[in-house]
Amino acid sequence: MANLSVRNLTIHPLELLTIDRFEGAKEQTGDLLTNTLGTVNSFLNATEFKTTRTVAKGEPHKQDKVNVTIDPFKTKETNERTADPKKEVIRLVFKTVGHKYEVDVPSADTKSTVMKKLDGGKLELTAVYVPTGALLAVFSSAKLDAWMKELDNDWPLQTLSIPGTHNSPTCYKALPSVRCQAVGVPEQLRNGVRFLDVRVSADPEDQNLALVHSAFPVSLTGTKWFGDMCDDIYDFLQKHPSETVIMSVKREGTGKGTDQQMGNHLKKNYVDKKRDFWWTEPKVPRLGEARGRIIIMRRFGLSEELKKCWDGRGFGVDAAAWPDNCEDGHIGGGHIRVQDFYEISETQNVQKKIDFARGQLERAAEQNFSLGHKDKTPPFFVNFLSASNFFSASCWPERIAAKVNPSVVEYLCIRHGEDGKGPRKLKVGTAGTGIVVTDWVGANGDWDLIRCVVGMNARLQMKR
Repeated sequence: MANLSVRNLTIHPLELLTIDRFEGAKEQTGDLLTNTLGTVNSFLNATEFKTTRTVAKGEPHKQDKVNVTIDPFKTKETNERTADPKKEVIRLVFKTVGHKYEVDVPSADTKSTVMKKLDGGKLELTAVYVPTGALLAVFSSAKLDAWMKELDNDWPLQTLSIPGTHNSPTCYKALPSVRCQAVGVPEQLRNGVRFLDVRVSADPEDQNLALVHSAFPVSLTGTKWFGDMCDDIYDFLQKHPSETVIMSVKREGTGKGTDQQMGNHLKKNYVDKKRDFWWTEPKVPRLGEARGRIIIMRRFGLSEELKKCWDGRGFGVDAAAWPDNCEDGHIGGGHIRVQDFYEISETQNVQKKIDFARGQLERAAEQNFSLGHKDKTPPFFVNFLSASNFFSASCWPERIAAKVNPSVVEYLCIRHGEDGKGPRKLKVGTAGTGIVVTDWVGANGDWDLIRCVVGMNARLQMKR
């Protein structure tokens, strides 16, 4: 068995005090009906569902005093072996900022775990265990509903590590090649997602925009509307005024409306009715300016009317010239850089997708920016983890996510933000991730990927 390593991705030193070893015992995750349905859905859809979990049994059969200190954003290998899979659970006690926190490895449900406070500590810590690396990553990303609250107003949004979803509102009953998300936009927002990828169909004579995925409606049970989704976002921002939402808007579907007509509908029927909730200036704001607002990243051309907005500067952050199926495409003068390789023709191409995603993470981490200095603001790095092939069931969104998402979690926990550990061995600057756009997060309560991305913002609390 490999020795356990701990990576501290918080701003405070962590001291590992003790490791207790328990015999592992299997425990049912639900009743017979729940487990049967979960197993069937897992088989059909590829999202992992476990009918049993391993928990610590009885009293520890061994306790080791360790006293290993892990500095912020450092990794240290202990002299203690990790848990024997399915046979053993180890319980770790850490001390930081004068208080103790506890976590089991592996956790009972094998997902990210909020660490237990043993003596009233105020920090909210989460842990993700990566068995393949025998590594426990510790993050300060427990409060996902308001994670932006901890960050300085002066940070440009481009420097933040921002979780996003691809075809965000496609959580309804639909064709498996169309559905991209396990949960709806409100639940995504409550669990840390701050970038929404939205596709709408436009009618020249109707200002109401319908939600679509390519040529298909997002639901088989009736049209879902852009306005209803916006109401959900307004409600979230009213309750969480520290947060902002970046919304990429693109025209798709079978509607006869043009980009220009769709843009006019967007402004007149939605933005103008709730002006305080929208940021439409054609520049990227800093976090303080963006709080409580929806930032439009437009993937559509402008009408003559919208070109006149903002003293003739236009409307929204311009992403109209979106590069297609690219590893690192540049928009305009490079103010947005995109990894959006999505044409997966065979399952072997999934590894290529994973490599491209890791490469874009590394390029984002290389960028540097400091508050109070005259550093050039880096571009937005937008990194789509999504891919699909309509004609191949093995390459539908959920099945691709079941392979790509865990690989990216592993990369973030073990290698992201470490000099020379990325695929191109680049140096590390601010060590952000950029905007990481995912499919099927939140399935069966699994928010590991979101916690890992949000956790990378801790460095901004130290860097000035």
